[in-house]
Amino acid sequence: MIVIVFKYLTPKGFRGITIFPFIFFADKDDKVDATILNHEKIHLRQQLELLIFPFFIWYGFEYFIRLFQYRDRRKAYYNISFEREAYKNENDLNYLKKRSFWNFVKYY
Repeated sequence: MIVIVFKYLTPKGFRGITIFPFIFFADKDDKVDATILNHEKIHLRQQLELLIFPFFIWYGFEYFIRLFQYRDRRKAYYNISFEREAYKNENDLNYLKKRSFWNFVKYY
């Protein structure tokens, strides 16, 4: 995991983005924020489980399904299974230690 602060790689309106093995943050304070860091670490694990490239295909495909379903970009984003798992468990700093393999499927 390599954490980089570079606001131009982070989509507008978001605090961070993870592209294995990098976590990009828009603000240097997020680098030490345990909650957002844990959220992005969950995405790192998801990416590894899907062998990285297929993660992005699945993520994009699911985003478009949710966009069609909700007709709202924000709502579509928050309902992607990967995001639902990460947001639900971002405050549990021990989550990754007990998380089962492909656990994001439960949020689909």
